[in-house]
Amino acid sequence: MAELSWPDEDLVAAARAGNVESVAALVSGSHPHVRRFAYSLCATPEDAEDAAQEALIILYRKVGTLRASGALLSWMFRIVRNECLRQLRLRARHFEPVTDTDAPSAEDDVLRRIEAERVAAAIAALPADQRQVLMMRDIQGYSGRMVAELLGLSAAAMKSRLHRARTALHHSLHDSYWDEKC
Repeated sequence: MAELSWPDEDLVAAARAGNVESVAALVSGSHPHVRRFAYSLCATPEDAEDAAQEALIILYRKVGTLRASGALLSWMFRIVRNECLRQLRLRARHFEPVTDTDAPSAEDDVLRRIEAERVAAAIAALPADQRQVLMMRDIQGYSGRMVAELLGLSAAAMKSRLHRARTALHHSLHDSYWDEKC
């Protein structure tokens, strides 16, 4: 099975310029990745579907405001994360009952989502080159060779960036954990 890749920068640039066909192709090409982000961040599959749909609508409406073609990945990750958080706030406001008897407790669910938000913020704080490699390798699941090829890096350079990103993420999460405890 061939790995799916994000739409290329030329397509993003054409969509930013207002080309209708490019916008449609960009939204269509981003859909599988946006769904994957949403399913990994949202509390329920229903919330993930809603968040993915809202994120694609935002992409369609606001692609012209994207500052750089290469920023699509991190921009979409933030949009999906924000949509998942919005869904969480809506669910908490309406106190929707949980129908699954094997569901985790509300406290466990909130703690899991808070942790996901903390991880997302730590990833967003990484330098762009490290964040891009980390997202492609660890979140999207691309092979190391595919990440290196897509980014035009040697395998050693990709591994080095990935190691620096994971180390920085580890230190960021570890430090913020201890800051909260003290």
